Amino acid sequence: MKRVFGKKKAPGPPPPSLDDASSGIGKRVGGMDAKIAALDKELKGYKDKLKTTKNPAAKKQIQKRAMEVLKRKRMYENQRDMAMGQQFNVDQAAFGIESAKASVDTVAAMKAANTELKKTIQKDLKIDDVEDLADDMAELMEDFNEINEVLGQNFATPEDIDEADLEAELDMLEDELEEEELEADATPSYLQESQLPAQPTAAPGSKVPANTDEYGLPMPAQTN
Repeated sequence: MKRVFGKKKAPGPPPPSLDDASSGIGKRVGGMDAKIAALDKELKGYKDKLKTTKNPAAKKQIQKRAMEVLKRKRMYENQRDMAMGQQFNVDQAAFGIESAKASVDTVAAMKAANTELKKTIQKDLKIDDVEDLADDMAELMEDFNEINEVLGQNFATPEDIDEADLEAELDMLEDELEEEELEADATPSYLQESQLPAQPTAAPGSKVPANTDEYGLPMPAQTN
């Protein structure tokens, strides 16, 4: 039978994971970066030699070697860019897988929460009970407001005040305000002319009347 259908192939090794593939590509990119840096250093040496070399033949030889080094550098740069592109694609694929797994976990968690919510509402939370509770709370708040209105009444306030009493009270307040305004506009007693000393007319240092100083102001009485 094996000769007719052939021998079944043995399973090969499992393929590398995306993380392993990205890590391997990263190592390759790092190795090529090191080679490019070494070639840059070599090109700088050739550049310095070209500045100091006077012989045209020697300068041409140096240019030829520098050209070969530059070609190798370009080759490594192209390989590095392609490897970086591959690594980017691998990382994108890994990110897509992680996002898909996260989405699956999120949907599963939401389904479980939905099921649990339905059970809780059907078992422990009934709409009729909630409506009854809301009605009871509304009635309690109405009773509470009535109690506050009763407690807030001022029993000492007379209720037999009519419009005539109100007008008389307002007229009295108006008269009091007018008196206060007149008193505020009146000249204070200490600024009235009868309370001020006489204005001096004599020049300082001249002869002044008795009982006055040199400025013509009255002097305080002396006691023995």
